[in-house]
Amino acid sequence: MPKNMIDNIHWLGHDSFYAAGSKVVYFDPWEISGGPKADVICISHEHFDHCSPADVDKISKEGTVVITEELSAGKLKGTVKVLKPGESATVNGVKVTAVPSYNVGKEFHPKERDWLGFVVELDGVKIYHAGDADFIPEMKDLDVDIALIPVSGTYVMDADQAIEAARAIGPKIAVPMHYGKIVGDDNDAKKFAEALKDEMTVVVKKKE
Repeated sequence: MPKNMIDNIHWLGHDSFYAAGSKVVYFDPWEISGGPKADVICISHEHFDHCSPADVDKISKEGTVVITEELSAGKLKGTVKVLKPGESATVNGVKVTAVPSYNVGKEFHPKERDWLGFVVELDGVKIYHAGDADFIPEMKDLDVDIALIPVSGTYVMDADQAIEAARAIGPKIAVPMHYGKIVGDDNDAKKFAEALKDEMTVVVKKKE
């Protein structure tokens, strides 16, 4: 894995990231102040803190492609491609695979909605963004280099479940997310990092 790829992944708060390589890929931009223009924008589901048309507009340029699910697609303009879990598309030279993202034992993100996580292949590195998920069985089948995993609880898995998810996924690098806005705080990220420090590289990103 290119050594600097984790340095090229930028956390913009909550579930919002961008990865900058030969292309620029965003995940769930929300309440962002700006950033480089996007080649690809991945939107996991329709909730306001993930699907934000105003934030998509901030980082869109001619040729930007948004990849998302059906409900979000209806809120967005420009070039939008709808995927279901298990489907892939290559757009602007970036391969994006949609994977399941849902809750177990709570009703905020039902499996039947077909909301999304993503595996993005950028410059030979596979980046997984879990979306708003609990620890779900499908995570054991992933083969990824970098995993962006929610840790806050309430609407997604908590730090303890995220630790188990990271062990099941087995990425080279794990990055906690979904804290610091709405629910969760730095302690969730620290707990996640501390528990896994002898098993894999955990990078707690500073918000930009």
